[in-house]
Amino acid sequence: MLAPTQWAKKLLQTAELVAEDIGSVLANDPAARSGLEVLLVYPGLHALWLHRVAHALWQGDLKLCARVLSYANRFATGIDIHPGARLGRRVVIDHGIGIVIGETATVGDGCLLFQGVVLGGTSLERKVRHPQVGDNVVIGAHACVLGAIRVGEHARVGSGSVVVKDVPPEATVVGVPARVVAPKHARFDAALDHASLPDPVTDMIRALAQQNERLRHRVAALEERLGLATQEAPFHLPYDGEDLPRADGG
Repeated sequence: MLAPTQWAKKLLQTAELVAEDIGSVLANDPAARSGLEVLLVYPGLHALWLHRVAHALWQGDLKLCARVLSYANRFATGIDIHPGARLGRRVVIDHGIGIVIGETATVGDGCLLFQGVVLGGTSLERKVRHPQVGDNVVIGAHACVLGAIRVGEHARVGSGSVVVKDVPPEATVVGVPARVVAPKHARFDAALDHASLPDPVTDMIRALAQQNERLRHRVAALEERLGLATQEAPFHLPYDGEDLPRADGG
């Protein structure tokens, strides 16, 4: 049994942790107006606190109790965190609906997760099969990070991306499957700017189209100098402007 001084120390540590969590939300959500508002109506924060209790039960070998509390957490907040998952300090879950974090997943300190994020497994073996996310990582809305992969510190995962390979520290990945955005200065630094992302596939197609057009002009000039000019129908890209055509053809 804990002595009164130990109880007081634990209460003080808990109060500091609660204040730290509330401060992290205030720092990352411009819609948050006060600490009281965050305390009362932020489901991501409630899910994080309930998970800490469930995780303590899980580590204490009270597996069923931990799962029941985790289930109640999901019912109350819409956020599904397995009690075996390890979450660091100052983790912010923004909105949170639809977030799934698997049993062997790890989320580092200072991470920011938006709604619909999945940290899922790709194996039926009882081993580490979920993502290991480093500190200060931002994962955009509805992104899926799958398998026992590592997401490096300060990395950014764009909204809607599907990550199936390791992400280097400080890299930005986008797309399905996710690819590292290059050059490095193209990464987005603002934590909330997880939707304004470059599209590496579109950029590559555009670069290839421009290169092809330059080669066509060079070949045409060479044919003209050699007296081999031929009549050829003019070539036009199937779209105008900087954007590729819509997938539905509209």
